[in-house]
Amino acid sequence: MKYKLSGDRGSRSWKRCQAGAIALLFGFSLSGCVGANQQSQLPPNPTANNAARSDKKVVLATFTVLADMARNVAGDKVIVESITKPGAEIHGYQVTPSDLERGQTANLILENGLNLERWADRFYNSLPKVPRITLSEGFQPVNISEDSYRGKPNPHAWMSPQNALIYVENIRKALVQIDPANTATYDANAKAYSAQIRAIDLKLKTAISAIPPDKRYIVSCEGAFSYIARDYGLKEVYLWAVNAEQQATPKQVEKVIDTVKENQIPAVFCESTVNNKAQLQVAKETGAKFGGLFYVDSLSPTDGPASTYLKLLEYNVNTLIKGLQTK
Repeated sequence: MKYKLSGDRGSRSWKRCQAGAIALLFGFSLSGCVGANQQSQLPPNPTANNAARSDKKVVLATFTVLADMARNVAGDKVIVESITKPGAEIHGYQVTPSDLERGQTANLILENGLNLERWADRFYNSLPKVPRITLSEGFQPVNISEDSYRGKPNPHAWMSPQNALIYVENIRKALVQIDPANTATYDANAKAYSAQIRAIDLKLKTAISAIPPDKRYIVSCEGAFSYIARDYGLKEVYLWAVNAEQQATPKQVEKVIDTVKENQIPAVFCESTVNNKAQLQVAKETGAKFGGLFYVDSLSPTDGPASTYLKLLEYNVNTLIKGLQTK
């Protein structure tokens, strides 16, 4: 794990000044220069704003799914924030001055790893004394088999409940290391949260076992379901390997159309953070139904169907099974 305890980083007022200097080095202005493509930062968190008057540690996660996992383990003992906000597409995120300022007050950063947060390198470089944990460490990654990403690890490991148990354990260990006084709380919370994840794991296994083997396909826009496919006996089909351009080429669309027709796959899906136009074309030309949206890279807003990681898993399981049912 990429983890090292940092020393005294000085006063928080000094950190804010340092964040401003770093922002200027990156070509940012702290007053109103954030463009439309940088709208995925979280709004101010009142709890975090009071962090200077609190003894609680501050943990910063790179995206909303990891932040929710961490909150379930941390309980009320730690302030946990996400760099990106609900609904954001995380692959091409651009760091903002606000992110840099928050990073200066963090005691720990949680990242996914597996080349997901390629945008975070300069963010980390500006925070050399803030410890960082890679939550995906501890299992064998699935490599991408197509496109320009061939041979690189698929970053979406959290999408399988079985991998999520490893994430939770890595979070527990990290919190214990930075805040040993609350070890008992973190241990108990991690145990209870893991039990909930195991319940969804069992539900997914049971539901998929009821689908005819020749219909156990998951057809999505992004290849974000390789770990679910591996762990639950599904065959994965997708338009593109990783959300980069978010626009399918005619060749990619044609390939998926041929696969859906050949195997008489009953439903196709897309992800909530990308345009589903190409997948709707696949559905139209194959006669398959469009089964709906999956939540992958981001939670939904609080009033949406996937406002927590557990709800995300439940929603995706229900959407998949409903789509694959032919009766």
